[in-house]
This record gives sequence, C-alpha cells and structure tokens, in this order.
Amino acid sequence: MTDMSSMSRESRKNQLRSRIITGATPPQEEDSEQIIKKAETRTRRRHLIIFLTILTMITTATIANYWYNRSYQYKEADIVWERKFERDDTGFVEFEHFGDNMIKYSKDGASYIDNKGKDVWIQSYQMHTPIIAVNGDYAAIADQQGNTIHIFGKDGPLGTATTEIPITKIAISAKGLVAAILQSSTASHIYYYTKEGVRLDLGITSYLNGEIGQPIDIGLSPDGSLLMGSYIYLKGGQLKNRVAFYNFSEVGKNVSTRMVGGFHEMYDSSMIPKVCYLDDIYSVAFADSSISFYSSLDVMSPELLKQVPVEEEIKTIFYGGNYAGIIVKSVGGEYDYRLDLYSEEGNHIFSKDFSYDYAHVDIDGDNIFLYNEDSCRIYNRFGNLKYEGTFDFPVSKIGNGSFPNQIIAAGPQVIKEIKLH
Repeated sequence: MTDMSSMSRESRKNQLRSRIITGATPPQEEDSEQIIKKAETRTRRRHLIIFLTILTMITTATIANYWYNRSYQYKEADIVWERKFERDDTGFVEFEHFGDNMIKYSKDGASYIDNKGKDVWIQSYQMHTPIIAVNGDYAAIADQQGNTIHIFGKDGPLGTATTEIPITKIAISAKGLVAAILQSSTASHIYYYTKEGVRLDLGITSYLNGEIGQPIDIGLSPDGSLLMGSYIYLKGGQLKNRVAFYNFSEVGKNVSTRMVGGFHEMYDSSMIPKVCYLDDIYSVAFADSSISFYSSLDVMSPELLKQVPVEEEIKTIFYGGNYAGIIVKSVGGEYDYRLDLYSEEGNHIFSKDFSYDYAHVDIDGDNIFLYNEDSCRIYNRFGNLKYEGTFDFPVSKIGNGSFPNQIIAAGPQVIKEIKLH
C-alpha cells in the first residue's frame, strides 16, 4: 500500500470522526420552570425547618413556664408602691376587689383606688352598717337595715336608690343592675333597680308561712335576667330551706310568678346561707352540710348538676371566676383544716390539708389567699403553696396585683403592691 493510500484512509477517518463529534447531541439544559420549582421546594423546606424549630422553642418555653408557675414557690417580697390613709374615726374600713384593683368603703364614704394607689373617684355618704356587692366593673353599697343604695362604676358614682322599707341583702349584675331584699314586718320583697337607682317594675313578694317562704340570700346572673334565692319556709312547724330560680327576661314572662325552678328535698335538714352565680350558666348554693352546683343552660328549667355532701364542719366558703370552695375543720390527724376546691360544674379540683390560723379566704383568678391581720398563704389552683409571708401592717384584704408575681395587700392604715420573687 502506498503512502498516498495510507494518508487517504487516515484523512477519511479524521473526517468521519469529525462528523460524529459534530453531529452528537449536546447535553440538555434544565427547563427554567424546573429550576424555579426546585428553588421553591428548597425555600419551603427551609421555612418548614425554621417554623418547626420556633414551634419547638415556644412549646418548650410554654411547658417550662407552666411547670414554673405551677410549682415554683416565692421566697422574698419587695414593695412596689404604697399608699397611706388618714385615720378613720368610725373604726370601720373595708376593701373589696373592684375594677383593676380595689374599692375602699366605710361608714362615711367610698373610693376607687387604681392599680397605682391613686383615687379614681371619692363618694361621701353616711351609713350605719354598710354592705357591699361587686360584679366586675360595678359595685353597690347599701345601708343594711337602712334605706339607701349607692351604685358605682369604674368611672364614678352612677346613682342612688332609696327604699321605703329596710334593706337586708343586695346583689349586683355585671351590667350594674341591682337586686335588693327588703324586709317589712309582714313580708319580704325583692326589688330591682337600674344602675342609676331607678326602681323597675319587677319584683317578688313572699311570706315566711307562704308557699315559697322568706329569702335570706340572693344571687344575680351576669346580665341580671336570672335570679336565684335561698328561702326559708315553715312546714309542719319546722323551718325548712329551698333554692328557687327566677327568670326576669322576656322569656320569663311566660311564667306568671317568674319562678322557673325550685329545689328543696335535698335540703330537708339543711340551711343555705349563701347562693351565687359564677357565670351566665353555672351557679352554686352553699349549705351547712353540702355544696350544690346548678346549670341554667336551659333558662326556663335550671338543673342540679351535682350535690357534694360535706360531713365535716364547714368553717369558710369562697367563690370567684370558675371556682367554688370550702374550708372544713379536720377531725383527727395532724392538720387543723382542709381546703376543697371545685370547678363551676362541681368537679373536684384538689384538696389541701393545712394548719394555719387564717381569718379570711379569697380567690382571685387562679390564686387562693388565706390570710389574717399580719400574715398570708397563697395557693394556686393546683393546690401548691406559692408564697408564705408576714406583713408589717394590719391587713384586711389581699388580691392579685398588676403582674402575675405581684399582690395587693390593703388595710385601714395603708395599701401596698408587693412583688414576689
């Protein structure tokens, strides 16, 4: 083979190689939509990871805070602010939870003290025996066995009601409607008054030897349309007790007497000194040997949800928000007392044995305050002791302060906000 032939063959091979390389299909580039989708998928994945991380942190913090608030016990206390009062010559000064802080009242007048210790308003009056009813942002102060009722809101006095016969008990709704028990020599009357003090054409008249009996206590639902009362009546020469429910709404007009429910058999040998509404639906009756929980979900047919029998002597009752409770005298054992707390439906929440010389008990939010003139104990709704301490001034009322770890302690001489830590 000649050199020319070899060169010719080599040339043809190179040309063939060139054609093969030139005709090869180049690698395809990704479609722009696919690139965008992949980027969006990566972004969503990153956002999901960030969201799950934040959610985990929030959940962990919430659980930690829950257990901290449930179990942590404060050991120290500092004064945030204090307000001193001038001496009251009548010897009667009381406080009650009201609005954002407390209302101070005496025989000479009342004032609303805000959460900084300042007077929002002051009202003068003259009473022999002032009694108070508070519901949210409304308060009523009446002269027991007298004839006047002063009605207040957070912004100041709203009106004054004057009665012709003596007042024995009052109740107020969350809208400022007042109901009062008036007692004459022959009958008992329950009258309604507006927050301006105007008497409404609504009421109940009853007699001790009548079918219903004589009211010894009343409670109003938050809107004022429902009223429950504890009545004593005579049967077979014996004094008996019952709980009666009335409906003063438009629906209640369908019943001539306005009475929509009555319960007496379970109180055959008991007395019921206190009844109250916890909210629009649930109410409670405190008897001397039981606690009864009622529902007015059907406003025309109240229902007894549960009656809790109490074998021990009931020393003190308390209620507020969604809770009701009692303190009983322990029989035997190493503790003097037992505190029992129940939900608004009558479910048992906790029982706590303790030995402490308390004079008062209040519930404010989730805190239960046991206190006397110079010391206090605070339990939470789980039954854990949150704080135990003493005061350097006489105390007559304690409640929650501006923040969860602060309390308000008030007495005739001074009121203080105290920070616990």
